[in-house]
Amino acid sequence: MLPFLFLFDTHACAWAVVLLPGACWQYGTGRSGAFFPCFVAGRMNDCTGWRTPIFHEEDPVEGSNGRRANTNVLVREPCSTEEAENAVVLRLRNIEKSYSIEGTEDRVVVLRNVNLCEQCGRDGFGPIRRGEFVMIRGPSGGGKTTLLSIIGTIDLPTSGTIELMGTVVNCHTPDSVLAEFRLQKIGFVFQTFNLISTMTALENVELPMTLRGVLSKEERRLRASRLLALVGLRNRLYHLPSELSGGEQQRVAIARSLVNNPQLLLLDEPTGDLDTLNTIQVMDLLLRLNRMTKTTCIMVTHNPDVECYADRILYVADSRFVKEVRNSCPQRLVYDAYVKSLEKRENQLTTVMSSEGEALELLEF
Repeated sequence: MLPFLFLFDTHACAWAVVLLPGACWQYGTGRSGAFFPCFVAGRMNDCTGWRTPIFHEEDPVEGSNGRRANTNVLVREPCSTEEAENAVVLRLRNIEKSYSIEGTEDRVVVLRNVNLCEQCGRDGFGPIRRGEFVMIRGPSGGGKTTLLSIIGTIDLPTSGTIELMGTVVNCHTPDSVLAEFRLQKIGFVFQTFNLISTMTALENVELPMTLRGVLSKEERRLRASRLLALVGLRNRLYHLPSELSGGEQQRVAIARSLVNNPQLLLLDEPTGDLDTLNTIQVMDLLLRLNRMTKTTCIMVTHNPDVECYADRILYVADSRFVKEVRNSCPQRLVYDAYVKSLEKRENQLTTVMSSEGEALELLEF
């Protein structure tokens, strides 16, 4: 898992607010009856210059520094369709990462010859573009989390170059430059939420804006409350993390990650600690955010069942990319049908294990 950035680098909190213009989505309920907005399966193709708010648009107010503050639910500047579809968010060229072994001259290689760029041939795959939802999968110890740390500039490669939103990063880039870059461009969501236990949901979402010092208290509160409403927590503003379910805590963490309107959202096992219903709700939310704002999402996961949400799945093994699968029609999981499939798999596994047990008993006899 990626480290808890708040304790080590306040600039790297990388929380960002993506306040979202409308898109094709409908309301749905899970088995619990919880009200939740569900994205209608399929790709949204129109990304012409838009400024459509989800909630009522208010006139921008003067910020505490005299600048007009963006506290309404708007996200991106208008852009042409061609510009939106073709913008490259991430290129990786010949990324290597290794660690020295203390007391020896040997090194442990974690990543080798990792490429996401044009004309990389068999050594990699194409770059990640604006609006893509990309998943990275592979066995434990294969380098997935290290790769996500390098993409997020938390760690640097031993050799090779990263190009993020047109900015080239390598092992010589100063930490101060990287910290500011993370704050402005990248959002992070972790498996274990990393909420401050003594702060309410509203205060947790406000915190990155407080650290940045751009908006007044009233402006921060308005923006944070709108974000929490956006992720379905309008009635949980003043609840502590201990008073929220795991799924609700993860939605608070997602709202916090969106505070600074990131162009790139990095997700390290965001559903790893969630049950089936909350996994579906969080994935539906992430897909809706991705489609509505064209915020690029890169997600590490061990769960093969959520691959249906992604545009691309990159498989990591033996410290490098070994396969890419493109999903021409991303879809969302349906709770009842998914639970039935899980039950069927569990029954099949039980049958196989019972058969193997009987065979072992015969062998022992």
